[in-house]
Amino acid sequence: MTTTLHDRPRTDTVRGAGRASRRHGVGPQARQQRRMFLPFTAPAILAYAVLFLAPVGYAIWTSLYKWDGMGEMEWRGLKNYQLLFEDPFFRTSLVNTLKLMVIGGTLTFAISFLLTLVLREMRARLFARSVLFFPCLVNGMVFGIAAGFLFSPDGPVNKTLHFLGVTTPPKWLSTDNLLPMILGTLIWTATGYYTAIIMAAVDQIPPHLYEAAELDGANAFQRFRHVTLPCAWDVISVCAVLWTVSSVKIFELILLFGGTSSSYPPAESWNTALYVYTQAFPQATVPRLGMATAAALVSLVMVTVVTVVMRRLMRREPLEY
Repeated sequence: MTTTLHDRPRTDTVRGAGRASRRHGVGPQARQQRRMFLPFTAPAILAYAVLFLAPVGYAIWTSLYKWDGMGEMEWRGLKNYQLLFEDPFFRTSLVNTLKLMVIGGTLTFAISFLLTLVLREMRARLFARSVLFFPCLVNGMVFGIAAGFLFSPDGPVNKTLHFLGVTTPPKWLSTDNLLPMILGTLIWTATGYYTAIIMAAVDQIPPHLYEAAELDGANAFQRFRHVTLPCAWDVISVCAVLWTVSSVKIFELILLFGGTSSSYPPAESWNTALYVYTQAFPQATVPRLGMATAAALVSLVMVTVVTVVMRRLMRREPLEY
């Protein structure tokens, strides 16, 4: 009696492997991409860990101590954070930071949208865009020095107001008006920057979408609302994140508008960045690096939470055109 053994065809094995790969959702190309992921991302991950994660970890450790940067470190635990929120100067700086972020961002993007609506209909929009972009190329120190010259009690602005009949011009650089002046300068310098970015996205929108909207009877505002805004939404959301991060780091404008070579600006105009600076480099006392790093970490957590919430709220389905 003979027994015949039949070998399984090789094609069945290949088909079985293919079905297993499809079942697990991993194909040859996906496996190749996974193998190449680590070699390509390792340098960036290493740089990120050395330049960001390590300093943040050291800052967290420092924020738990009382330290002047030279002597021995004294353990405090979370007391630095308790003292931080009990400090009225820090609470004021936190509120001012949120004002610059929210009010400044709202006005900046409102003006940028209005300029986008106007520039798209202009023939000389490239020249106008260059003029609007110019202020963001100028260093903030220039604006601080120019403000001290233009808005001083005997400066050109008050002299012009006297000539027009205003006998009691406002005290532009007083403590009460300092934060609005800083906010106005910040909006002026940032509007052109974000307008240029949004206009670069608008230039990529196909013209036939605007032509179709115009044939349907849409006016300029309706074309902006139903064509420009949805098609450029991804770029606008990135600009919102950029503004959130940059608004927390404002420093030189506040220092130059309200400070002098021998004194800091009034505490009513501080933001968290200037508060950290005053704690780390005080004028009459020893440095308090524990408080400075604690304030910096609170600022970092705040901007992270705002950024994550903003990205969640502004998430939209991508449009293909």
